[in-house]
Amino acid sequence: MTRRPPRGMGLIPRILSTWRAPGRAVRGMAAMPEPAMLALLFGTMAVYFVAQWPGHARAATLDPSVPLQARLGGALLATLFLMPLIVMAVGTLSGALIRAAGGRIEGRLARLALIWALAATAPVMLLGGLVAGLVGSGPGLTLVHAVAGAAFLLFWIAGLRALTLQREPA
Repeated sequence: MTRRPPRGMGLIPRILSTWRAPGRAVRGMAAMPEPAMLALLFGTMAVYFVAQWPGHARAATLDPSVPLQARLGGALLATLFLMPLIVMAVGTLSGALIRAAGGRIEGRLARLALIWALAATAPVMLLGGLVAGLVGSGPGLTLVHAVAGAAFLLFWIAGLRALTLQREPA
């Protein structure tokens, strides 16, 4: 049996507890206000941006026709400006779909499940950035990306399930 994370737990212990019990970890953050969720999303996207640096540095070294600054500028635009908009829209849409399917979930909680799944997957994304920079494309990078994708989906689905209440039959 896993322990329930105590209130006021820091970010890193919460991420570690998500890898053990994803539903319980996100349920413990259900009271997080919208501004804090937005700050978490921007912080997570900043980590994702940093995770891309080694791969872009390797690519710029192997193909100098596109300089590193241009690569990082494009990654910055996509990660810190476009992704938060996409995440908020997808989170809201997932909540609407759950409500249409008979579940009860607030849009804020649906967004929290998605944002937290991204945040909890950030350590694997950092590992993926290191593998991309040091090893490059290949089976190692594919494996790390597969683990990151599977973990993200598992965390997101577990978070949505933990935060969704089923309607009683009529």
